[in-house]
Amino acid sequence: MILVDSLKAREAEGRPIRVGLVGAGFIARALASQIVNSVPGMRLAAVQGRRLDRAEAICRYAGADGRVADDQATLEDAIRSGRTGIVEDAMLLCRSEQLDVLVDATGSVDFGAEVALEAFRHGIHVVLMNAELDATIGPILHHYAREHGVILSATDGDEPGVQMNLARWLAGLGFTPRVLGNVKGFYDPYRNPSTQREFAERWGQNPDMVASFADGSKLNYEQAIVANATGFTVLSRGMSRGRRYEGPIAEIGALYDLDLVREHGGIVDFTVGTPGAKVFCLAEHDDSRQYRYLELYKLGSGPLYAFWVPYHLPHLETPNAIARVVLFGDSIAPPLGGPVVEVCAVAKRDLRAGETLDDCGTYMTYGEAVKTPEMCARRYLPGGLAQGCVLLRDIPKDAVLTYDDVELPPVRLADRLRAEQYRHFLGETWLEDRLAQRAAGTSIAGRLQGSPTPADESRVASVSPSSNVSGSP
Repeated sequence: MILVDSLKAREAEGRPIRVGLVGAGFIARALASQIVNSVPGMRLAAVQGRRLDRAEAICRYAGADGRVADDQATLEDAIRSGRTGIVEDAMLLCRSEQLDVLVDATGSVDFGAEVALEAFRHGIHVVLMNAELDATIGPILHHYAREHGVILSATDGDEPGVQMNLARWLAGLGFTPRVLGNVKGFYDPYRNPSTQREFAERWGQNPDMVASFADGSKLNYEQAIVANATGFTVLSRGMSRGRRYEGPIAEIGALYDLDLVREHGGIVDFTVGTPGAKVFCLAEHDDSRQYRYLELYKLGSGPLYAFWVPYHLPHLETPNAIARVVLFGDSIAPPLGGPVVEVCAVAKRDLRAGETLDDCGTYMTYGEAVKTPEMCARRYLPGGLAQGCVLLRDIPKDAVLTYDDVELPPVRLADRLRAEQYRHFLGETWLEDRLAQRAAGTSIAGRLQGSPTPADESRVASVSPSSNVSGSP
């Protein structure tokens, strides 16, 4: 009610929160309609799409009065006049003086990094509906957000936000969360956009995105975000890998060895087919004198008690995250520090030397959550940065890809940020060294795809962070 009342007050004062939406896909369309039609005190001020026609379609769907803008002045005029600016260039939104917050609904890691850093530089908060970006380089982006005095946040309504809200609520009641779980209705790591196309077209969704749901890549990104925000870990790479549990959700704690979970402090996991739950939390109460009362309240005999939420409402609750960020400076799932769990790329089929990888979760790789020490020591390739890498050798199905297996694409901001993340939080410089060697030498990718041009180098330099980060996050 505090959020609702605060937003109503902003509406009455004529000071709605001004939102810029980056991305023009399925979920962006739904979010736009929610903001325009159901959230007093919030305004859809601008929409960006790689294709203007899709951004214009979002405005029509939501009933917003849109105006196409191809330069900064036109965008500012549109927003000031009460219309929704429609742009192709996301940097116009990032540099706008009329926006309070950007919502990234793209799923792109490198592009999302550019958007976030440019928004930070112009004092604009960022809410991520982009789990791939958050799980891959979220810790270093949060550091830069703090340096610029703005907030970077995950979103309410999606699984990481729902789990974090549940864990926070339980901690406030004196419980200690031990397991945070994501529930899927279906899991098959070998699904691809072709197998999921019929379902995607039935719902008007992108087959690539639907494939990343079905093969588990998306949920592994989501659970990595939760792990980094809680300090929890995974028991093994890939977590349960699709363990089915169809018993009563109140008894799901029977799946876990409490002593083992305690040794790790807490874990993230997922199950398949569990009825009546979308996310769950298993928690202990710190006061044994409460056990009798908890049993009276039908929670069982403990010591591990089950709590769950039966649904998630991503675009309906995203405005709550926007309001929390702007009104209260609250980030939904901020990492505690450096990465604890990351997502590596695993071969979905036998891969051949010379092939160029597509996006993780589509045809060639799927993502699995793994402990950061293992990820770093074995130099696993992140799922979020697999796209565009050229294979140097054959990789068998279900093998984890490493940096030694690929040649990276030239000039990617996200690679530099991830190398900086390792140095800043872990004191590891091997990835920076590799990138320096990549920049200095002629590579397979360079020979196959052409070397980066001066314009390419200039573009990345204009959005890249400094090469040295000072201070502690």
